[in-house]
Amino acid sequence: MSMQSEVAMKSLNVTGSQSTPTILCNPDNGVMSMQGDSYPENSFEFFGEVIEWVEQFLQRSSQPLQLELHLIYMNTSSVKAMMDIFDLMEAAFAASREVSVRWYYDPDNERVVELAEEFKEDCSFPFDILPHDE
Repeated sequence: MSMQSEVAMKSLNVTGSQSTPTILCNPDNGVMSMQGDSYPENSFEFFGEVIEWVEQFLQRSSQPLQLELHLIYMNTSSVKAMMDIFDLMEAAFAASREVSVRWYYDPDNERVVELAEEFKEDCSFPFDILPHDE
């Protein structure tokens, strides 16, 4: 039974553009990565399938979920979408699921660090903010 439901998870690959991050969701290893800037015309639409993927993964799979973020700039609506994703993870964590975030930042970009730290304050699951390797 559980085997079948896990097979149903598709990976989700979104190719990035100037205003949208590249997003790779891999159900086999439970890693979702986002890389780049995020100021899409329609964040709700852009992040809709990503939020749905996270929701489904948390429901259908028993694997840990890890987010690896290499985000540079995020507009307000992208931040809102990210909060929705973290809320899902927070709820899963409260239900004893293993979830974690690793947010990599460019040491020269203090704004991203501040943003990541604001997110982290609202999350009780493991949330690391790390300078990325050059």
